[in-house]
Amino acid sequence: MLVGGMGTRLRPLTVSVPKQMLPVGGRPMIEHVVEHLAAHGVDEVVLALGFRPDAFRSAYPDGRCCGVRLRYALEPEPLDTAGAVAFAAAHAGVDDTFVVCNGDVLTDLDVTSLVAFHRRRGALATIHLTAVEDPSAFGVVPTDDTGRVLAFVEKPPAGEAPTNLVNGGTYVVEPEVLERVPAGRRVSIERETFPDLVASGRLYGLASPASWLDAGTPATYLAANLRHAGRVPSPVGVEPGAFVEGSVVAADARVAAGARVRRSVLMAGARVGVDAVVVDSILGPGAEVGEGAELTELCVLGAGVRVAPGEQLAGARLPGP
Repeated sequence: MLVGGMGTRLRPLTVSVPKQMLPVGGRPMIEHVVEHLAAHGVDEVVLALGFRPDAFRSAYPDGRCCGVRLRYALEPEPLDTAGAVAFAAAHAGVDDTFVVCNGDVLTDLDVTSLVAFHRRRGALATIHLTAVEDPSAFGVVPTDDTGRVLAFVEKPPAGEAPTNLVNGGTYVVEPEVLERVPAGRRVSIERETFPDLVASGRLYGLASPASWLDAGTPATYLAANLRHAGRVPSPVGVEPGAFVEGSVVAADARVAAGARVRRSVLMAGARVGVDAVVVDSILGPGAEVGEGAELTELCVLGAGVRVAPGEQLAGARLPGP
C-alpha cells in the first residue's frame, strides 16, 4: 500500500499528518482501505512509507490494523510509485502474485474478481479501471476486447483522451515486474513501468462499476467524509439552538448556540462560535471559528487555526502555503 506521499494537495491538513491518517467518518482513512482488503482475504499489508512514518507506527503499535498484520517499509529517499513498490516488495520478501493499492483511494472494488481476471489472462500486471467524466487528470488506459492494454497515457490534454477509463490505483502484479524497475532512483509506475509493459502484451485492465474516490484533494476528502454523514453519532458538544446538517462532527468538537454547520467536517477539538456559519468546509483539529464568522466554498482550516469573530471567508486555506 502506497502511503509515503506528502499529501500536498490536502495542505494545510497534512502539514504534520499523513493524509491516510486523516479521519474519514471518524476513523483514519487507512482503516477503510485495510478493512476492505481484509474482506477479500488479505491478511498482511506492507506499507510503503515515506512522510511521517511514525504516525502509522504510533497508531498501530502492535502492528495490526483491522485484524490485518502490518509491515513497514521505510524508503531511504523518495522513490516514486514503482520505486516504492519495488522497495517494499523486496523488504517484505514478496515472491508471488501481490496486490498494490493507493492508500487514499476509497472503493468497494471486488479485489477477488480482479485477481481472478489477472490469473485467467496470464497477465504480468492488471490495472483496475474506472470511468470518469474528465480523464485529463488521470492515467488513461485504452484496452482491446480481451482487456489487454493498448497504451498508457498519463494525464492527456483535455478533450484528447482515447477513453474515459482511467487507472483506479489498484493493481495485481507478478514478481517479475519488479525486475523491470531500475534500482537506486525514482521510478514512476504510471510513466515508466506500465508503458514499458504495454509492449509485452501482458498488461491488462479490468473496468468495474465499483464506487471509487481518490480522497487526495479537499473536495474529494470532504466528499469521502460526507458519505458517512448521519452514520456518525452526533457529538455532545452541539448546543441547543445550533443547527448541524449533513456533516461529520468529531465527538469532542463544539458547536455553539445559533451556529449553522452544513456539509462540513469538524475534526477533534474544533470549535464553531455563537451564530457562526460553516458550509462546505473542513475544520482541522482544534480549529476555531469565532462568533458570527462565516466560512463557505470549501474553506480548509489547519490544526489550531483561529478565524476572528465576524470574519467572512470563501475558499480560504489557512494557514496558506
